[in-house]
Amino acid sequence: MTAAPEVLAELQGLRARVPHLTGAMVASTDGLVIAHLVTGMEPDGVAALTAAALGVGARLTDAVGHGGFRELLVSGEQGYVATYAAGPSCVLTLLATADANVGRLNLEARRAGARIAPLTGGPADRRERAPVAPPPPPSRSPLPSRPGHRPGGINDNDNGASS
Repeated sequence: MTAAPEVLAELQGLRARVPHLTGAMVASTDGLVIAHLVTGMEPDGVAALTAAALGVGARLTDAVGHGGFRELLVSGEQGYVATYAAGPSCVLTLLATADANVGRLNLEARRAGARIAPLTGGPADRRERAPVAPPPPPSRSPLPSRPGHRPGGINDNDNGASS
């Protein structure tokens, strides 16, 4: 998954086309930075948080039967963080001020994601892309049982008589 100069050029084009865009990043779905235009923050940390948000978003769309992950928009008091699928193994994350036109942001980002996908080894056409697989559910160990306790509220020392 190389091609960082071409991906960086796409991010620079996005920054020129989208007013109020303050940062842009392409990362792998496992949180590794491929290319970025962010200042004032740690790109590796943002990529890791993006991967975590992607996992939650993918699980949510799967749980409600809405198919594979495509995009996630987070609105904060001072702006937006928007993440878009860019092929089966990459995501495009954009940072914008609160003044940004979200419709324009979405339009340009979707187009950019389609152009970035083949640069990072994924198919260009969104319809051909494999959905981003959700992470496996966390393993859960059974709860420890108390001695003399049976599920349903009946205890070994309970003979059924009320006191």
